[in-house]
Amino acid sequence: MYLSELIIENFRCFGEGDEQFELRMRCGLTALVGENDSGKTAVIDAIRLALGTADQDWYLRLEDTDFHKEDTSRQIKIVCTFASLSERDKRAFVEYLTYGKQAGDDPVLIVNWTAKDTGKKSKRRPYRRVEVHSGEDGGGPRIVSEARELLRATYLRPLRDAEQALSAGRGSRLSQVLHHTDQVTESGVDFDPEVGIEKTDPAKLNVLGIGDFANALLEIQNGVEQARGKIDEHLEGLALSGDGIKSAINVSGMAASDDIRLRQLLEKLDLSLGGDGKLGLGSNNLLFMACEFLLLAQEDEVSKLLLIEEPEAHLHAQRQLRAMKFLQDQAKEKGIQIIVTTHSPNLASAIDLNNIVMIDKRRAYSMAEGQTKLEPSDYRFLQRFLDVTKANLFFARGVVIVEGDAENILLPTLARLLGRGFTEHGVSIVNVGGVGLRRYARIFQRTDDKAQLKIPVACVTDMDVMPNCAPVILGLVKQGDEWPPLDGQRRWRAKRDIDDADALVRHRAVKVEKASGQCVETFVSDEWTLEYDLAYSGLAKHVHVAAHLAAKDEALAKKNEALDVAILRTETTTAKREFKILQTDARRAVDEAIADDCSYEEVLAAKVYSRFTKGTKVSKAIAAQYLAEWLERIHSSGKLTVEDWSKRLPRYLVQSIEYVTQPPASGTAKDEQV
Repeated sequence: MYLSELIIENFRCFGEGDEQFELRMRCGLTALVGENDSGKTAVIDAIRLALGTADQDWYLRLEDTDFHKEDTSRQIKIVCTFASLSERDKRAFVEYLTYGKQAGDDPVLIVNWTAKDTGKKSKRRPYRRVEVHSGEDGGGPRIVSEARELLRATYLRPLRDAEQALSAGRGSRLSQVLHHTDQVTESGVDFDPEVGIEKTDPAKLNVLGIGDFANALLEIQNGVEQARGKIDEHLEGLALSGDGIKSAINVSGMAASDDIRLRQLLEKLDLSLGGDGKLGLGSNNLLFMACEFLLLAQEDEVSKLLLIEEPEAHLHAQRQLRAMKFLQDQAKEKGIQIIVTTHSPNLASAIDLNNIVMIDKRRAYSMAEGQTKLEPSDYRFLQRFLDVTKANLFFARGVVIVEGDAENILLPTLARLLGRGFTEHGVSIVNVGGVGLRRYARIFQRTDDKAQLKIPVACVTDMDVMPNCAPVILGLVKQGDEWPPLDGQRRWRAKRDIDDADALVRHRAVKVEKASGQCVETFVSDEWTLEYDLAYSGLAKHVHVAAHLAAKDEALAKKNEALDVAILRTETTTAKREFKILQTDARRAVDEAIADDCSYEEVLAAKVYSRFTKGTKVSKAIAAQYLAEWLERIHSSGKLTVEDWSKRLPRYLVQSIEYVTQPPASGTAKDEQV
């Protein structure tokens, strides 16, 4: 069986009614992802409260802060529904099962955990009544402690001290695990005192047998016997004549039950990693998880539920990926249900998208098929291409999806110029490399329009319609020649290929509609492409200089580092002189009607853009780096204000940045404990 549904009311950040928390899960692994304070830890702690954990050291005690808005007059309610019960599960919980209304429906186990402040106090602490009932709305019988023992989850807390947890000591976690494993309880035979120590093979004994064997050896050990004889000599001088009393030395605990003796023996063990030297926290955490899986994989366990907060703790990137693969394999092969919380894009990229649940603004949004507008082919595509550089979208307050390296480099800089830095606003930028923009957008679109994911997502794409002068300037056709027909023989399109202004509007609308919907908005370039639009909007000189420096990038890198500033200044001066020539050429082209009814701004921007497409093509990404650095320097000088930049930058870029950096929706205050 597995935990299929969780409902939480009035617990920490979760309220009641429309504010209650609902989470539906699949069997196997479920990963809860999202930004800090979204409610992930509250979900894990609610499960711990309702079901209990195998590690009793981490029992939760209710505090005032656990009540929603610290209103202790409200009742906390946690409802856990278990589905896919085996025949053994049904027998174990037969009196607590809930059957569906339709004949033949498989029964489920519903656990209703409630806690309410009674108003009374015991030893200066408030007394809170906790009840656990079965059935819908808690209308079934109270679930007794013996049955609840079968539901306990295994819990691995965040930033766990694995070395301490696996050390010897009373009630150690290692002793608890070993005490319940078949390998320990069913291996070997008991020690038979009648056979005698000499004829006993210690290698064939079980754990209790080894303990009894060692105890027998201790009792007859020569030094111990001599010491006991000396004690008897002194005892004879103290006793009355005829008392006949003698001492006996026994190992402590010999009279206890087998179960207690076994536990005491196991508490003397600790688990550590072999090898030279002391290994670090990461390796010890892997050892801790391996130890827990020894117990979870036992066939006689009823509940196989593992809760892990931040499995990435203390692990480097490659070990994170290895650990996540192991967790997913164990969930599939051993029938273990694993619920993890993570802040790691590295882990999120390795998890099947169907198993990811985003927690945002106190609500759960499953990424499973049927919950999003992703098509089956989208899941296959994203399973291949949703890497660590893109998986950061699961943890953002806003997301910008772009189609190239230049946008990926430039947009964070442009956002800072507009006083809306992506880092400060928790915005992630995802570069999908020219394909799959719509697929990534649909991650944030829900099949249920009433349960929208309230994360602003901006898809930034090109208009892909060049001005009429561009084909000649870019060398696609010669001046005066007929253009090839627009029937597959050419891959480019100009404005004259589109009948009228209304058709151009419709062309833009089609691009917008492909990815937009709910909180996803598509922002299409105002004119053509990023570099062209930057030049057209008033940054032609800046783009040209950046392209010039990008063309000289390798040569500049080989120069003496001490002369970098002077060299860059010289190259910039040269580029500015070249730009003046471009301006003159653009004016002449317009005056001579060579530009085919294009404006001066269109001709100049096209000539600047030709550096990226004609002859020795300049890298757009490297040019974007130089442009970003130059714009940052201008901004640092204070010569231009935010308003100045908003007027100089392309409108579609300004709008996309403003959209994803808008203030968060109400009701997400950070002062609530989660």
